[in-house]
Amino acid sequence: MNKPIPSSPFTLAVCAEMVFCDLPILERVKRISELGFQVEIWDWTKHDIDALANSGATFSSMTGYVTGTLADATGADELLRTAAESVEVAKRLGIPRLNLHGTGLDGNGLPVQPCQQMTGAMWLKARDTLNRLADLGEKNDVTFVLENLNTDVDHPGVPFARLEDVLALVESVDRPSLRIMLDVYHAQIGEGNLIELIRRCGPYIGEVQVADVPGRCEPGTGEINYPAIAQALNDIGYRGTVGLEGWASGDDSLALDRFRAAFSF
Repeated sequence: MNKPIPSSPFTLAVCAEMVFCDLPILERVKRISELGFQVEIWDWTKHDIDALANSGATFSSMTGYVTGTLADATGADELLRTAAESVEVAKRLGIPRLNLHGTGLDGNGLPVQPCQQMTGAMWLKARDTLNRLADLGEKNDVTFVLENLNTDVDHPGVPFARLEDVLALVESVDRPSLRIMLDVYHAQIGEGNLIELIRRCGPYIGEVQVADVPGRCEPGTGEINYPAIAQALNDIGYRGTVGLEGWASGDDSLALDRFRAAFSF
């Protein structure tokens, strides 16, 4: 008797900024799409939007702002201004989710406004800013997703980086147009206890991003038990997008095959 071919209950996406890096971005997007994945991009200002719109690819998410911060008045206004610009680009590309961070990041992933301690006033301002972004999302039928980051390896000094912080903010706003971009790679470095975190965040997850630890390569190259992560997501009824936001440990196509296999049953 033939065994059934495994398939994924999730929509699978791949970040074009991190694989097939020897190709121009448009060719990366087309290659990822040809392999049956949706496509994530980062800073839209660095890309030819008309070319991407005509690529034939389906896009999962992109960075939802250009500059700005969550937790101070001037930075929040700038965040809203560039988020509105990002929404218009997202419409052109058919992108449903726009990614946010606690503060703007430079080209090395470092915060433009480092913060070592968050005050009560910052928490209240961040919640207010996220409510304003939720208004923008509702008006334009897109979802803003706040991503957890790690401050030990990749993003030191980013405020509201821990998944615990992200959950607290998104839960306090509690609107469908604001959800969590749950990054398992960052959560493993910063917090661990991944399956319990997934269960707690379940109702508020907008998208999941994955890579293994250490190295930030495809599942199966490090310490995270990704089949167990996939099962945990399935058990809570998650049926959304899981995106590979990681480097290929070797051959890019093989890395994408390993990613697909980790999230197929």
